[in-house]
Amino acid sequence: MSMEKFRYDDKIVRQFLWATTIWGIVGMLVGVIIAIQLAYWPANTGLPWLTFGRLRPLHTNAVIFAFAGNSIFAGMYYSTQRLLKTRMYSDTLSKIHFWGWQIIIVAAALTLPLGITTSKEYAELEWPIDLAITFVWVIMAINYFGTIVKRRERHMYVAIWFYIASIVTVAILHIFNSLEVPVSFLKSYSVYAGVQDALVQWWYGHNAVAFFLTTPFLGLMYYFMPKAANGPIYSYRLSIIHFWSLIFLYIWTGPHHLLFSALPDWAQTVGMLFSLMLIAPSWGGMINGLLTLRGGWDKLREDPILKFLVVAITFYGMSTFEGPMLSIKSLNVLSHFSDWTISHVHGGALGWNGFLTFGMIYWLIPRLYKRELYSKTLATAHFWMGLLGILIYMLSMYISGLTQGLMLLDFDKDGYLVYPNFVETVLTVIPFYWLRAFGGLLYLTGVLVMLYNIIKTTAGAKDLADTEAEAAPYERKPLTGKFHHILEAKPLTFTVLTAVAILIGGIVEIVPMLAVESNIPSIASVKPYSPLELVGRDLYIREGCVGCHSQMIRPLRAETERYGTYSKAGEFVYDHPFLWGSKRTGPDLHRIGGKYPNLWHYRHMENPRAVISGSIMPEYTWLLERDLNLKSLPDKLKAMASIGVPYDKDTIASAISDAQAQAKTISDDLAANGIEGSENKEIIALIAYLQRLGTDIKK
Repeated sequence: MSMEKFRYDDKIVRQFLWATTIWGIVGMLVGVIIAIQLAYWPANTGLPWLTFGRLRPLHTNAVIFAFAGNSIFAGMYYSTQRLLKTRMYSDTLSKIHFWGWQIIIVAAALTLPLGITTSKEYAELEWPIDLAITFVWVIMAINYFGTIVKRRERHMYVAIWFYIASIVTVAILHIFNSLEVPVSFLKSYSVYAGVQDALVQWWYGHNAVAFFLTTPFLGLMYYFMPKAANGPIYSYRLSIIHFWSLIFLYIWTGPHHLLFSALPDWAQTVGMLFSLMLIAPSWGGMINGLLTLRGGWDKLREDPILKFLVVAITFYGMSTFEGPMLSIKSLNVLSHFSDWTISHVHGGALGWNGFLTFGMIYWLIPRLYKRELYSKTLATAHFWMGLLGILIYMLSMYISGLTQGLMLLDFDKDGYLVYPNFVETVLTVIPFYWLRAFGGLLYLTGVLVMLYNIIKTTAGAKDLADTEAEAAPYERKPLTGKFHHILEAKPLTFTVLTAVAILIGGIVEIVPMLAVESNIPSIASVKPYSPLELVGRDLYIREGCVGCHSQMIRPLRAETERYGTYSKAGEFVYDHPFLWGSKRTGPDLHRIGGKYPNLWHYRHMENPRAVISGSIMPEYTWLLERDLNLKSLPDKLKAMASIGVPYDKDTIASAISDAQAQAKTISDDLAANGIEGSENKEIIALIAYLQRLGTDIKK
């Protein structure tokens, strides 16, 4: 049979690798900045766009979608071409994918610090950017599946399975979680409310971790680990079990983020049980990766690439054990809303995703630039700096989470809270915040060392022609062998079965919550927000307050003693989006309404330490200075009415005047206490919102 000659597209891989490195440094630098801001509140600088609340989503988006995302695409484009023995389907589509993705990242970097956000974790970008993500993802999918169609290799290797699952599932997750009603070019409201929004968000949020930060990286592991170890994957049979059990089980686990919340118990239990079952396939994958190195442990001592890959797989095993453990209710009581969760997610992001990416980069750069790595010594130094940085980071957050969690749950012998004031627990863990910042800085320094190493490696490189290859043309023959071997030669059937596997869990969990009214019992006293309160809620979202404050009091004695009556599902039916939060750096706010006078809230935003000694919250003085903009208020109410909030025509027509009347009531009260000229300032709307929270039911 005659061989066909062709060239792989190496340029697109180089572009994604450089984007990975550059955006990784940006994302990690922002992470170090916000870590310092938590340890030392004046580091917020007083500029609105540089506060912790606005920078935190920039950090998470940059690390997940810019750093990890570009890493996935680099490894996927490189490995897919070689596994399928063909160039990518379309160079043009590859270019659109690359530049489109970078434009999306830049859009995120511009909008998030400006407070343009939906507030939904890992899905904060507003609707025009969501549409752009959908467009670029479809372009990438067409290019990818087109490449599969034109392949010269009949059977698809295991890495391809994981790439297919990632492409299909992320598309479904993104589309359903991003359903929103636009108010203006950069403002929208989620079509889901309260409990429903929370379930859909964490169905997306946890599976963004699963199918953006896990399955594609497993595909990279299955390709690059055997390459670096210079041997085959340990077990083909184990890879089959790993793949199908993982993608089926993972999609069910989102509700474990909502334990002890207003989500119905049946959904919480389902999420917990499937999370526990997930240990088996996850550890099967870890074992498959680690045992690929069998007999090559001597090489591990000398090869920094293998060091990175082995530690990455080890962190994958650690994270996929710890995650299910944290879904056990008795342990979740302590860990949820605490720094323990922060330690857990960074173990996965820095250890699993980061180290696998670094190992891949060190393996690819010499091959893409056809020269030896400048310095293995620097690569090894990077490894040890990164590993030490991760360990310092995780250990400090473990101790912080355990310390604060135990303090918040502590009662004395007479049955009173030992630490009734939340700030006492925060001040106790400040030293660990400094340690976290140091660990992050050390990790970032390692990445800068890598940047220097690859710049020196690639400097002056001129022979950048695409790699030449040859392979026999695709030949159709009768399929024989076992079922899965046959399935690997049928990409359409394989993709359909993959979609079915991931859709089952989503349908079983989400459809009852959307269709069965009894899952969210109504409360007659719960009314929609007033026009001014709605504006205040949008300001709360803009400033990223949900990053530090929850609005979900769990039915735990310590929480009801500290905050008040636990939160009910029916209280959130008009919350588009939900604002339950996932981390408490400050106290829960669901029952804050009426607890303090208007003057207290004014002083608190002006200077938190004036009313709470030792507070680490930054000052929000611009809220006291900026004029309140009510022009878009009728459009906001119309958008809310279109998704079921009972605002009638008269309420919409009088929205601005009603808001002004309520604002005058609050400003008159402030004036009586010596604060003049506040009637038309943003602070008034925020106070209106805070004073409303939790007041619809008897406490």
